[in-house]
Order: sequence, then C-alpha cells, then structure tokens
Amino acid sequence: MIRVLLADDEAMIRSALAALLRLEDDIEVVAECTDGTEALAEAVRLKPDVCLLDLEMPGLDGVEVAERVSKLIAARCIVVTRHARPGVLRRALASGVAGFLPKSRGADEVAAVIRRVAAGARYVDPEIAADALSDERCPLTDRELEVLRVGRRGETTGQIARSLSLASGTVRNHVSAILSKLQVSTRQQAVLIAEERGWI
Repeated sequence: MIRVLLADDEAMIRSALAALLRLEDDIEVVAECTDGTEALAEAVRLKPDVCLLDLEMPGLDGVEVAERVSKLIAARCIVVTRHARPGVLRRALASGVAGFLPKSRGADEVAAVIRRVAAGARYVDPEIAADALSDERCPLTDRELEVLRVGRRGETTGQIARSLSLASGTVRNHVSAILSKLQVSTRQQAVLIAEERGWI
C-alpha cells in the first residue's frame, strides 16, 4: 500500500482528488492538508511514502515543502500546479522533487505517477519538460534570487538583511545588480518578472 499525503489549499480539488485516489486498491490517503506549513508538520508526523503537493499554497509553497521534507524523512514528493512555468520546474528538480505535473491531468494519471515515484522513478510532464528546454536561463545568482524571494512582499532592505544575515549595503548591492540585469527600475518589478518566469 502506498501511503500518500495530499496538500492543496483549494478544498474542492483536495477532497475530490482524495476521494478518487481512495478508489485505487494500492493507494491510501493518510492526510489532507490545507497549506504548506501543515503539510510539512503532517509529513514529519505520519512519514508517508509520497507527498502530493500543490505548488501555489499559502506560507510554504509546494517546492519549499518538498525541499524540507526531503531533508527530514524518506518520502518522495510530487508537485502539481495550475501554471506550469519552466523556471519553477528547474527549481523543483533542484530541490529534489521526484514528480512534476499540471493539475489538468486526470486522477488515473495522477495515480500512475504516484506509483512510478513510489517505485523510485522520476516523472516530469512531457509538455512542461519541452517548455523548460526552450525557456531562457535565469540571469540572477542564487543569492540575488534569495534576496528577491525574502523581499517579495515589500520587506525593507533592513528586514531582508536581517533575514539573510547580510549587511544592508550588501543587500542594496544585490538589488542594484538585479535591477540592472532585468532592466527594471523597482524591486517589485523584478519580483513580478521572477515570479512570472518561475525563478522564485
């Protein structure tokens, strides 16, 4: 029996998928979580075989949950998303995600991917993979992306600096480099570009 944890902040999608997966003879849904923080806590408590995580959740997103889960327990993670941006795929794979597919797939396909991932294989939706290969590379460094991620909700330079244990001047230098590389005039514009392209 494959023990599965589901996390999606959309109640109707979460409960419908859970009900459909429970019809499968070899899949047991052990938890239905409403956000990333709950998913992480329940994954550590229940130690499922597979975590099926929505990308866009409040608090921790699906990739962030997957990255933390992989460091704490042996569960394998699949990320599902409505907006499959190529940059997000690269971030997911770098974080150790074992499966990546759009929400448009049927429950039978999701069940098949769960089985593949539980057996140790990886799965990336072919259309998303093709888009990722043709997408432009991110020009920002990991530290620059971290500065954008931490400051994406309008945090001040000082707040970003404290969060990343950096000097305020260092953060200002990173922001200046980001604006120059992306050819925008504000940090908020840079955040929008980075989110649209799936870099953060």
